[in-house]
Amino acid sequence: MYALKFISGKYQGGEFPLLSDREIVIGRASDLDMVLVEDMVSRKHAKIATHAEQLVIQDLGSTNGTFVNGEKIKKARLKEGDRVLIGTSILKVVVGRPEHSDEAAATAAKKQLETIDKAKPGGDGAKNTSMSGSLEEVPVPDLLQLFSTSKRTGILHIRSTLGYGKIHLRNGAVFYASIDEDHDLGPMKALCRIVGWEDGQFEFGRTEEEASFVLELEDSTEALLMEALRQLDEFRRIADKLPDPSSALAMQRPMDAPLSALKPAELDVLQLVWNHGSAQLVFDRSPSTDFETANALISLIDNEYVTIR
Repeated sequence: MYALKFISGKYQGGEFPLLSDREIVIGRASDLDMVLVEDMVSRKHAKIATHAEQLVIQDLGSTNGTFVNGEKIKKARLKEGDRVLIGTSILKVVVGRPEHSDEAAATAAKKQLETIDKAKPGGDGAKNTSMSGSLEEVPVPDLLQLFSTSKRTGILHIRSTLGYGKIHLRNGAVFYASIDEDHDLGPMKALCRIVGWEDGQFEFGRTEEEASFVLELEDSTEALLMEALRQLDEFRRIADKLPDPSSALAMQRPMDAPLSALKPAELDVLQLVWNHGSAQLVFDRSPSTDFETANALISLIDNEYVTIR
């Protein structure tokens, strides 16, 4: 027995049981099995059929589409752990609880969703276009894949212990990113870091006026995401060799190693150490990727050009 757990959107925290040999219809119409009151959900949006322990979801010609694990579908099999995007709600297929195995449980779940909807600001929620949740439930790469496939426009706000990140999307394409409003960091470097954040809360919503920036990312969201994951993987392989971001750095005195032996990238990082004296600022102000900067800094420390205070 399975259930759909709302892990993002206005109904976050709700759970709807999927009864054996039963079909449920999802949509905005009040007479359906699962009622999601928002303007991005069609009157009859999708249906899920349960038969012989198999789950099958089918889109019913909805305006904004039904998505499974980031892919737009017409009909697809579901399994435990799959994520379904309908409107602004992300639902996760989970193992249902034994006490939720009859029609009374389904009726109670429908009423629970109605209660959640009425408790939200704005009453019926018809104009609600925002969605929120935790990164532990939906990682940043999965969010970007979902928004890309569903061609969303808006800003993804992420509040983590590592900072406050913003990712701007236009018709599903990521075109800018920033951390703590530091625009000197550069959008690609900011995006690469945010993709690696594993804890915190996210909120995505439309904006009344579309932002524009002098330097915008032009590659597809898929290409940007692949590059960000590649850089993140490379950086994590050497991260344990790096000083703590809060560490103070200084040039070695006296410096016995010759400057002429340094590569251009290492000279650039050495200059950043001289100018800023902080590991975090060296990474933030370096024009190179975090991985390239890390390699240069590790080399400078190992060869006694730079010391950690």
